[in-house]
Amino acid sequence: MKEQLAWGILGTGRIAHSFATDLQTAKTGRLVAVGSRTAGAAETFGAEFDAPHRHSSYEALLADPDVQAVYISVPHPHHAEWAIKAAEAGKHILCEKPIGMNHAEAMAIIEAARAHDVFLMEAFMYRCQPQTAKLVELIRSGAIGEVRVIEAAFAYDRAFDAESRQYDPALGGGGILDVGCYPVSMARLIAGAATGKPFADPLAVTGAAHLGATGVDEWAVATMRFPGDIVAQLATGVHVNMDNAVRVYGSAGSIVVPYPWKPGTDGNPPAIIVRRAGAEAETVSVAADAALYGVEAETVATHLAARQAPAMSWDDTLGNMRALDLWRGAIGLVYPTEQPAAVTQTVTRRPLAVQPDAPMTYGTIPGIAKRTSRLIMGVDNQFTMPHAAVMFDDFFAKGGTVFDTAYIYGQGKCERILGQWVANRGVREEVVLLDKGAHTPFCTPDWLTTQLMESLERLQTDYVDLYIMHRDNPAVPVGEFIEVLNAHQQAGRMRVFGASNWSLARVEEANAYAATHGLAGFGVVSNNFSLARMIEPPWAGCISASDPDSRAWFTRTQTPLLPWSSQARGFFTDRARPDDMTTDPELARCWYSDDNWQRKARVAQMAQERGVEPVAIALAYVLNQPFPTFPLIGPRALSETRTSLPALTVSLSPDEVRWLNLEM
Repeated sequence: MKEQLAWGILGTGRIAHSFATDLQTAKTGRLVAVGSRTAGAAETFGAEFDAPHRHSSYEALLADPDVQAVYISVPHPHHAEWAIKAAEAGKHILCEKPIGMNHAEAMAIIEAARAHDVFLMEAFMYRCQPQTAKLVELIRSGAIGEVRVIEAAFAYDRAFDAESRQYDPALGGGGILDVGCYPVSMARLIAGAATGKPFADPLAVTGAAHLGATGVDEWAVATMRFPGDIVAQLATGVHVNMDNAVRVYGSAGSIVVPYPWKPGTDGNPPAIIVRRAGAEAETVSVAADAALYGVEAETVATHLAARQAPAMSWDDTLGNMRALDLWRGAIGLVYPTEQPAAVTQTVTRRPLAVQPDAPMTYGTIPGIAKRTSRLIMGVDNQFTMPHAAVMFDDFFAKGGTVFDTAYIYGQGKCERILGQWVANRGVREEVVLLDKGAHTPFCTPDWLTTQLMESLERLQTDYVDLYIMHRDNPAVPVGEFIEVLNAHQQAGRMRVFGASNWSLARVEEANAYAATHGLAGFGVVSNNFSLARMIEPPWAGCISASDPDSRAWFTRTQTPLLPWSSQARGFFTDRARPDDMTTDPELARCWYSDDNWQRKARVAQMAQERGVEPVAIALAYVLNQPFPTFPLIGPRALSETRTSLPALTVSLSPDEVRWLNLEM
């Protein structure tokens, strides 16, 4: 940068003082403003560090036009709120670790940074140090042969105080989030360097801990297994002192980093000790040009144009937060604010609302008076409320109204999570709940009733907008199903009902029975439909409607189709490669074929021409049929929702639809 980056500091705690002190050693940045919750704290901090602008609120700091970048140093539970608001204000962001309370919050922060085109980095200052870069270099060069075991610890002993940040569960207390994130990030960095990647994510995580009187982890250990059979033993705590070193053991030697986290401070020399078989230990000294946090500020300025820095990329942050979630899960640590009934606010603490520029489009399903979004959010992979809330809030804000779940998903957990989210947000009359039941081997009229009543209880509602039988049972006459479904409809427990994985012949038979007896028939069908031809069903008893005869039937009857696996379960992403049959054997079994590879090639060509991701073209194919479609999508991450939504803006002519499907 030709000019110094103008920094504002949000928060005036201990670590904010450390950053402000070290920023004075950075050539690329200067402190121009501070924001606190009180005018007194802002004035005191500003006077100490000669900050010309001293704001008595965080909002005022973000509104300051002289501030270009913000260092966020508030307690853990407030990182997501203020990082997102900083992004919305157009400020570049350096956010203290952990970037959020969990992986879900990290996703929301990163999506905000992407949407508002600002720099974002999680503030692991040790990652920016030359000492860490040298460690990575030694590992990659094979200095100790093949890496086999990693040991890393970061802990300290703070006197017990139930109201302190370290011991308060409401503030994300405990070792794992406060300093355990360092050993996790280091192990992932070393395992990545050992396997030729920027970082590696653990394949398995186990853990043990002592949960103290307030319920937080006062000390904890984790064992992680990485690709290449690398294992790591990690330790942390807020009520135990440890040596806080990093040790790496390889096939030809070992490496010890005595002061990995704050090299060059408190008399801790930045040094790496390398021991090789048959040779004397070698000490590699690595000095930095600026103080600890000053180097971190320099890193931000250097990589500002790229919007993220290799020292801690967005994907690296997401992987680290996911590993921390797994560690906490292994010891049973769920914070009170993460309990389902407690997640009553969005991550920004604003009321949930549809964005003015929401991209969603809508269609009509006869019998449903509410706005029906063309895309349907699949609720089959959200097993914690933090993850579900971030995903559902985002979908709702973008105009999504329809949520699809089922009695069997997560053994009922998905229905409960969805029902609690609807209750927490108070949006029951603004959303369309689609629920499925009567899955094999419980596909009988009696079981349908039993499961429906339990589903309504789980969903905390007295009706579902749309009820779909999850499977068919040809041994049961269609009339028996039609009779029981009409009884529930007339009792007000469902507005419209339909069938999933039923043959169209059975659907016609059922609807004929309904017409003859003056009853309602199936209003929708939910079979598989996608551009990729389903070679084998993912689950027994599944039926596809992608063939020409089925398409002709839907065109003639104009029956709304709610297709599952509308994007062929990731076939149109980079996950699918014809030379890789083992990474995702289920994907290969169900979708790999010569004709599907041809379709994928055409999708890639059109995606490049239209300036969208291939998944958007594949989804647009489903949306641009001559009959009403409402595709089910099953995003696991906010990025997957984001890349799917552009399909709504892709208009395909009938000829383009046929071309994509190899019909011309």
